[in-house]
Amino acid sequence: MRYSISQVATISGVSARTLRHYDEIGLLAPQEVSANGYRWYGRSQLRVLQRILLLRDLDVPLPQIKAILAGEDDEAAALRRHLRLVTAERDRLDAIAGTIRRTLDDLEGRRSLPDGEFFRGLQERRAQLAATLRKKFGTALPAHDPWPSGWTRDDYHEAESEARDLYSQLSRARRADLDPTSSAALDIVAAHYEAVRATWPASPEAYHALADLIESDPAQRVVVGGDDPDLPAWLAAGVRAYAVRRLGHRP
Repeated sequence: MRYSISQVATISGVSARTLRHYDEIGLLAPQEVSANGYRWYGRSQLRVLQRILLLRDLDVPLPQIKAILAGEDDEAAALRRHLRLVTAERDRLDAIAGTIRRTLDDLEGRRSLPDGEFFRGLQERRAQLAATLRKKFGTALPAHDPWPSGWTRDDYHEAESEARDLYSQLSRARRADLDPTSSAALDIVAAHYEAVRATWPASPEAYHALADLIESDPAQRVVVGGDDPDLPAWLAAGVRAYAVRRLGHRP
């Protein structure tokens, strides 16, 4: 038996638009396409779609799912990597939840909270990221702590608000299918570069190296990805292109 794209959308809960996107990126091709352009799916395509949806429920990115389906990536190994990412996100949220609980204790009069305690979870994240940067990229990065010391509560709030706005802008560009290496995209990536330089005097080499961290480090994928899990790969490509084309880096 074969199914039209609308029938597959109905029985799977996946929109026809998403199914067409899966076809366009080579993730799930229909069994056949008729002369009038209609897509038709068979039972084998339904099994593949089921596997895709199971992996998506685990928040595995589409490029990784494609590699798994193509046999280029071992599914167990891919899920182990994804488990590390999810675990890192859990730890990040646990740290933030602890900070929120301590803040509530302060607001509701149960315990007076020193100013430094407001930022304990954030400071732990900074320390972990600094260690990851130096371990992974070594001499490509400055020796000093690349984050400002002595920030106040308002400084942190302002920086996080600006970061959210920036990642939203980058996500809109990605969702609009803007090539991350295009001139228009690099104009947007320039804002990311300036934001990095505001707290870390990144050399062209270091900024280029940062792309690998954005793409591969679980904690950074969570920070950058937010509601757009495909943004880290897009931004990493833009960062590399910006370092080469706008900063003169030679890989």
